[in-house]
Amino acid sequence: MSEFPDKTDLGILSALEQNARLTIKEIAAAVHLSTTPVFERLRRLERAGYIKKYVAVLDADKLGLGFVVFCNVKLRRINQAIATDFTERIKAIPQVRECYNVSGNFDYLLKVRANDMKAYQEFLFNVLGAIDSVAHVESTFVMNVEKMEYGVCL
Repeated sequence: MSEFPDKTDLGILSALEQNARLTIKEIAAAVHLSTTPVFERLRRLERAGYIKKYVAVLDADKLGLGFVVFCNVKLRRINQAIATDFTERIKAIPQVRECYNVSGNFDYLLKVRANDMKAYQEFLFNVLGAIDSVAHVESTFVMNVEKMEYGVCL
């Protein structure tokens, strides 16, 4: 397989992004190939790291985790050791679902899920606030999700 996936590989990836439970036969029909080459391409795509994992998309509201907050975090100082320590601590916090190192007025953007405002306040005071390197947090509360895409293929 070349460095970048070809049109058929992209078709396989796109089909899987829409429904990761598709059978090899169903994927083969979608990309107009027989099952054996699709199976081989799929394994190569997995080995090459184009497919990181297969997941189910759950309903956060039904699970009581529909309260979403984006936190802009500014650290007191920034260097490699502080950044590494911060990100390692953030990776261990289950409420933080995504963490991005960003440019601009803040150093990190966190996506946090909580049961409600009270749970978020507890998280802010007792978890995020307990990290010494954090200087400032600005919270933005999601009122409604207008669009959410899970994949990267178009």
